[in-house]
Amino acid sequence: MIVDDSERMRRMIKSLIKDVLAQVYECSDGSQALAAYTVHRPDWVFMDIEMRDVDGITATRQIMTEFPNARIVIVSNYESADLRDAASEAGALAFCSKADLLSLRSLIQGTDQVTRKQ
Repeated sequence: MIVDDSERMRRMIKSLIKDVLAQVYECSDGSQALAAYTVHRPDWVFMDIEMRDVDGITATRQIMTEFPNARIVIVSNYESADLRDAASEAGALAFCSKADLLSLRSLIQGTDQVTRKQ
């Protein structure tokens, strides 16, 4: 599942992963993420941080509260230790820069090059 307020970014991520995942669902805001996760139970969630109504950290926390085994990867333009810490504390499995989207394929395929939480 891809959660990002940019349709262009959702399309880009989808084009990179659609051949390694059976289905890809999309949400345009974190406010839709928990409901969509509840219905679809995706193997992976690729979550943007900065969105209009509900940010990705909050949405990650909401999903992880209900589904502690969810695999959520924060995908962001922003690189900072504080954001990485917040993502990890919310329950995100990993953090990926939007400048390196190809690493998402590696993560899905088990050849992880994305920064995982410790």
